[in-house]
Amino acid sequence: MTIEKFRTLFAESIAVKQRLLTGDHLAPLAVMGGRIAQAVQRGNKVMLCGNGGSAADAQHLAAELLIRLRPDRNRKPVPALALAQDTSTLTACGNDFGYDQIFSRVLSAIGKPGDILLGISTSGNSVNVINAFKVARASQIATFAFLGGNGGELLPFSDEAFLVPSSDTGRIQEAHITAGHALMEDVEDRLLAAGYLVI
Repeated sequence: MTIEKFRTLFAESIAVKQRLLTGDHLAPLAVMGGRIAQAVQRGNKVMLCGNGGSAADAQHLAAELLIRLRPDRNRKPVPALALAQDTSTLTACGNDFGYDQIFSRVLSAIGKPGDILLGISTSGNSVNVINAFKVARASQIATFAFLGGNGGELLPFSDEAFLVPSSDTGRIQEAHITAGHALMEDVEDRLLAAGYLVI
């Protein structure tokens, strides 16, 4: 790959993020941050799910809440977990019930009314995430989504959705992790300001 190709890819990533700075693209993140902070203060938790790179993002963001996001913010942990559990759970569910039930099965076991579910899907058409959102809705669990393109089939099941205006999977994922870090900072700041996480 030439240096020019690298420059093109970086420029495309920057262009997507610049589009997100226009209009109301970022407004759902502020709503999500407020609702997550309120849920945590009530004693609820945040659950996250996604496939492939989005599964890695879900685990990454859960770790930011559980441990800490910024080294200068020493604080209590925020209850969060990614629904992509250990390989034994994943393969057992895939074998016994089907891959489409991997997230909804775990959610049914540990989700409680008032919890938050954040689903990450570049296409919005991941059936296992959609199934988890359906279970969440029936269980009075708020559904937040990080999506791309037109939002896909997941959009109607989302209480709030951050939608990246791109059809390129790589560019969408890059915007998702930027948004994820911004969201986690917002949640952390809100909880610290409320005195909830202060050690």
